[in-house]
Amino acid sequence: MPLPKRRHSSTRQAKRRTHYKLTPPAVGECPRCHSPRLSYHICGTCGYYNGRQWLTPKTAAADAE
Repeated sequence: MPLPKRRHSSTRQAKRRTHYKLTPPAVGECPRCHSPRLSYHICGTCGYYNGRQWLTPKTAAADAE
């Protein structure tokens, strides 16, 4: 197997790694309660997604009892 004859410099290594970065998550606003939520996910505050309630939030369940 071929091996490199000389070591690559740290600058060359850094240039190669410039694109290895994280992108922030796509956070949108819930149309029902206007709290921030991840896109294409159920809202953790109200439990709604796509105009339908999928789960009852823990805070609402505790208040009902």
